[in-house]
Parts: sequence; C-alpha cells; structure tokens
Amino acid sequence: MSDLIQEINKRRTFAIISHPDAGKTTLTEKLLLYGGAINLAGSVKGKRTSKHAVSDWMEIEKKRGISVTSSVLQFKYNGYCINILDTPGHQDFSEDTYRTLMAADSAVMVIDGSKGVENQTIKLFKVCVMRHIPIITFINKMDRDSKNPFDLLEDIENVLGIHTCPMNWPIGSGKEFKGVYNRKSQSVLAFTANNGQKEVEKKVVDVNSPELKEIVGEYKYQDLVDEIELLDGAGDDFDLEAVQKGELTPVFFGSALTNFGVEPFLEEFLNLTTPPLSRETIEGEVDPTSSDFSAFVFKIQANMNKAHRDRIAFMRICSGKFEKDMEVFHLQGNKKMRLSQPQQIMAQEREVIDEAYAGDIIGVFDPGIFSIGDTICTARNKVQFKGIPTFAPEHFCRVRQKDTMKRKQFIKGTSQIAQEGAIQIFQELDAGMEEVIVGVVGVLQFDVLKYRLENEYNVDIIMENLPFQFIRWIVNDDIDVKALNLASDTKRIQDLKGNHLLLFTSEWSITWALEHNEGLKLQEFGNN
Repeated sequence: MSDLIQEINKRRTFAIISHPDAGKTTLTEKLLLYGGAINLAGSVKGKRTSKHAVSDWMEIEKKRGISVTSSVLQFKYNGYCINILDTPGHQDFSEDTYRTLMAADSAVMVIDGSKGVENQTIKLFKVCVMRHIPIITFINKMDRDSKNPFDLLEDIENVLGIHTCPMNWPIGSGKEFKGVYNRKSQSVLAFTANNGQKEVEKKVVDVNSPELKEIVGEYKYQDLVDEIELLDGAGDDFDLEAVQKGELTPVFFGSALTNFGVEPFLEEFLNLTTPPLSRETIEGEVDPTSSDFSAFVFKIQANMNKAHRDRIAFMRICSGKFEKDMEVFHLQGNKKMRLSQPQQIMAQEREVIDEAYAGDIIGVFDPGIFSIGDTICTARNKVQFKGIPTFAPEHFCRVRQKDTMKRKQFIKGTSQIAQEGAIQIFQELDAGMEEVIVGVVGVLQFDVLKYRLENEYNVDIIMENLPFQFIRWIVNDDIDVKALNLASDTKRIQDLKGNHLLLFTSEWSITWALEHNEGLKLQEFGNN
C-alpha cells in the first residue's frame, strides 16, 4: 500500500453536534485529553476562573459560556489522526453548523440523559440525514438522574426517525449509577463516584462474575439481566452498513464530565467510522486517494489573532496530499497561487505544517480572495465541488455606523463578517455602503455582529429592526427589478454580488408578487 493511501486511511473527520448544555464541549475536551492534545480540560461553566473550553476562543464565547463559531481540533490516538469539528451549540448558528457538516464524514450526536432529544438536535440531525452521514450517539450525564434508557432510545427513534442499537447499557443513573454493560465483551465497566473529581477509576468486571452482584447490588443486577434479555430479543441488530448509510445509530451511555465511558466510546467510534469518503463535484466524484490535491473552503474566520488582524480560510482536503508552498489553482478566481502559511488549528492555537492529507482540515491565510464553497485543486486536474447553499435569513435589521468618520472600518468589518457567513449583507438599490441591511438566521447573530464591530473594528453602530420575515432571490436575469408590480410592504434589495432580491413581511406578499408579475421566478436559497 502506498504511503499516501496509508496516511489517508488513518484519517477520521467528524463533527460533534448537540443541543446547548448537553455536554458537547466537555466531551470534545475529554477526547483531546486522550489524544494528549491538551493536559487539562477547561470548565465551560467556570466563568469566574481563567479556564475556558479550548474550543471556545472568541471573547463573547468565554463570557457567555457557549460556542458560537465552529472550531477545528486535531489530535492523534492509537495510530489514527482525528479531526474534530466542534459545532456551535446555539440554535441561532445552524447555518455555520450546516457548512461544518459539509466538511465532516460522520457526526457524534450528544444527548443529555435527563432531557432526551431536544429541538436543536432535531434541526442538526435533519442536516445529517440530508447528507446521509453516519451518526453515533453519546447519551451523556448518566451520573445525574436520567430518563429510563428504553424511553431515551424510543425518543431518538420516534423524534429523529432513525433506528438505534445500544453498544453498551447503563446500570442505574444519578447517585445510583453503577456503570455500563458492554454488549460486545459482555463485561461491566464499573463506575465509582469520587467526590466530584474529574476522573473516575476504571474497573472491568465480567457480567457473570459474583463480584458484580456485590458492586451493583442484587436488585440492580437482576434489572440488568432482565434488560439485557429484552435488548437481545427485541432490539435492532447491529448492522455496520446501515450505520454507514445513516439509517442506524449506535448508542453509547456515559458521563463526559467524570470521563466515564469516553475512552471505550472513542475506541469503538474509530471502528465504526470510515476513512475519508469520496466527494461530489459538478463532473462526478473525486476519490480521496487520488494523487491530485483538491479541497474546498467551508469556513472563513477573521481576527483569530487580534494582534495581526488576520483572516483564515478553513479548507477540507478532499483528495491527495497537500505540501507547503505547493502551487494550486483557485477555480473561482481562475488563477494559480501558493497557499501561504498553511496551519493546523487547535481552536486559537496554530502550528505551521509541512503536509496534510485528504480528510484533514487546514487553515490558510486569506488576503480576501476566498469565499465559502470555493474549490482549490491542482492545475493539471481541475475539479469543481458543488457549492454550499446559503440559508435564507429570517431576521433583518438596518445597520449604520454612529461616527461617519469610521466609514472605512464599518465597510471592512461588515464585509469581512459577511464573508465568514455569520451574517448576510444587502443594500437598497442604488444605495452606498454607509448603511446596509443585515439578514441573519438567528437573532443572537445581531449581538455577535455588534460585539465584534465594537471590539475588533472599533466601530459603534446603530441597529434598527425591520419587519421583514421572508427573502427571495430573483432567478430571472432579464427582469427590470424597478418595474416590478409589488405590494407596498415589499422591498427591492441586492446582495454584494449584485444579485437582486425581494424582502417580504408575509407569504401573502410573495403570492402577490408572483401573481402580478408574469414569468417572475423566485427561489429561497442563494448559492455561494
């Protein structure tokens, strides 16, 4: 086997998704601890201390204790090279999560054992189903009082419409949590509470050992025997092919905070997931083991290092090998270029790298030429990956700077944050950039915009909420937008690429526009 194929086969690239507070960031950090990537996990809740989660690097994230941008983290474990894409937990950031899932080959879904499937999980899950990516479920917080595990499985099956196959089974929960039974090895990993310390001791006991009865107690032991019998008789059988098609989710129970069950989960996860998968291009599929390098941009982040005012484009390598200073072709810019300072990112920390392979995520310095969805490839074998659709914003606001002398900073700040995909910027027809209309998927993004403009670009802004709820791109190139017959509550606007759009306050106004303008075609998504 060639070195290239060997390196690519070691790669695993996955996203972690969950509802806020299900313990996603804690689980991410424990995985990094096992890979030796960090020595001490930061507590997301410990806001009074100087510790913060490694993956939450933006100032606003540290203050609020939530993840609002997707982080990229890489570590090595047992001969594998693992790329974790830690997605925003907040529901307002579903668009950033969607783009991140485009760069992942599988997903880990974290569920709070006391709450079951929550709203945000449903949204994110639907994106995974749309992409047919394998989903592995980690039911967290078993050291707290939880729902009945059978009810949790039923919840996943009914709400998300996917079959479940428990890989291990909890013995009790909360103060009565005694450990988990591993169905494959038929042994129990016993849990010993240790006064809130971060790591619990490991003790493995055979399910038929008399010692187990002593550890878990007679009643818990009998419950376990009955539940195993029920699972073996009535549960879904494990089917790796169904897992890899996204039709069956293997389920693990554990507690990320106490580190219980995390390492067995990681080891089994690596067995269940595949090396990097082929990627669709406009012409067909690209094989990851092809010797021709190709990648696409799925995220852009400005000011990761405030001292340097830099902009990083995150790329998922889809095929071949990347080498520092190699010449590549930027398809959308139609030109050859060298990617300067290729880096691997650990949240805000970076390390300049000499090489990377299909499946890896690299960050490259962006002088302002990349957009989300752009393709980078070798000049001799040009490919174009399918674009990443843009979500239609649901909330709109008119934004202008307080101090007219700061026009330059205002334009730079709003444009850069828009290129990252956190907001979308529109202008009224024939208007300048002194005042823009900002569209977002969730209202928290307005707070982030205001905070970042003040802190990163030194610009105070005035925001005025607008009543619009719907936006549509005009498909027809040959229509005179100014001549359209529209309801009085409809606004004509354009995006930064000059595409024409309409803003509506109601679905009735959309119907009016279509009925009163023959041949008008509208669509809900733009394309990057």
